[in-house]
Amino acid sequence: MPKAKTRFVCQECGNVSPKWMGKCPDCGKWNSFIEEVAPVVKPRARQLPINKAVAIPTPITKITASEEERLKTGISEFDRVLGGGVVPGSIVLVGGDPGIGKSTLMLQATERLSQTYGTALYVSGEESAAQTKLRANRLGVSAENLYVLCETSLEAIETHIEQLRPQIVVIDSIQTIYSSDLQSTPGSITQIKSSASHLMLIAKGENIPILLVGHVTKGGSLAGPKVLEHMVDTVLYFEGERQHIYRILRAVKNRFGSTNEIGIFEMLGDGLAEVKNPSEMFLSERQEDISGSVVVSSVEGTRPLLLELQALVAPANFGVPRSMTTGVDRYRLSMLIAVLEKRVGLQVQDSDVYVNITGGVKVTEPGIDLGIVIAIASNYRDLPVNSQTVIIGEVGLGGEVRAVSHVEKRIREAAKLGFKKAVFPEYNKKGLEINEKIELVGVKNIYETLSVLL
Repeated sequence: MPKAKTRFVCQECGNVSPKWMGKCPDCGKWNSFIEEVAPVVKPRARQLPINKAVAIPTPITKITASEEERLKTGISEFDRVLGGGVVPGSIVLVGGDPGIGKSTLMLQATERLSQTYGTALYVSGEESAAQTKLRANRLGVSAENLYVLCETSLEAIETHIEQLRPQIVVIDSIQTIYSSDLQSTPGSITQIKSSASHLMLIAKGENIPILLVGHVTKGGSLAGPKVLEHMVDTVLYFEGERQHIYRILRAVKNRFGSTNEIGIFEMLGDGLAEVKNPSEMFLSERQEDISGSVVVSSVEGTRPLLLELQALVAPANFGVPRSMTTGVDRYRLSMLIAVLEKRVGLQVQDSDVYVNITGGVKVTEPGIDLGIVIAIASNYRDLPVNSQTVIIGEVGLGGEVRAVSHVEKRIREAAKLGFKKAVFPEYNKKGLEINEKIELVGVKNIYETLSVLL
């Protein structure tokens, strides 16, 4: 018999090499190459796709677009992130740290989908049927049309899908599924790509939505497959610290909706509960009249969020200052500290600066820049900011306060929660229509903002 050929495959990016290398030339990862048996490609006659139909080129003007009815999970926060529900025939990848709540959300969602639309199949490759039942009892899941399958063989899963004809399928997790046609171990990038590709053909051919659960590496990315993110239609990430009870579901990629929406959940003893008013939740434990504490407004998709932002300026140990952040980009903080020193003369470069957004939320939009600057100045001067004030604005390198988007939504959310004053960019005053009882203060630069607030 001919000797089986082997190759080395990078488990981060999928790069293939005929020999082992310490560092991947594509992604730069060290010790990521694993030896695998090269798959044997057998010549075979041309076959039709899984849907038994041959695609032909069609002029785009003659294609009729029809909006398919989405499958509502009944969990409004989940549906919001998906863009209104699960699209039939789509592939959704849900990633997150271990224990963050991925399996819990999937089990709750499939129960409600089975109650509304019919049969749902939950494939568990990590738990036995008895273990899945224990978790279902804790969550109160007991739908008649929800079927549980404990299987890791791709061929067996395909057979059960053909026989059961479910309305939706959940694979928990994609790293445990393997194909007998490949000799590589389950969880390797070759097995993951092959399994995901075959499941994608099933989803598109049979018009069955499939939800895949993916593991996350220590670096925070999906285990093995950046290529897996390119294959699926939607990529969702669960964020939040395991020590916090709040979880944030964020869309990283969505072919059928916005990638700016987030869903907020609270982890309880009987599962994940939706948070209807997140702004009120994030501000519930805020202490008033403390220097370095301000309220900022961020917009995630169509939803404005009011968050408490805290800053602490302390003497540097051994004369080596450092900046530490939680929920804020560290490099953005370094830039804002430099602007404060250059434009206002606030000498904080020789001090340790800590910035934190409470509740475990991560904010990347620049609309909280002005809040960071004011929080640092407030703690440095030990002067508290009025607790009934919300701060909005982006800060430029010249110290100017730049306009932000959706300023009306931000101010209305603040007024709804009882805030009395809103400090925001002067440019956003043009055409602003706010009927709520809240004082509007437009500012042009950080020096003027400091004069108003401190």
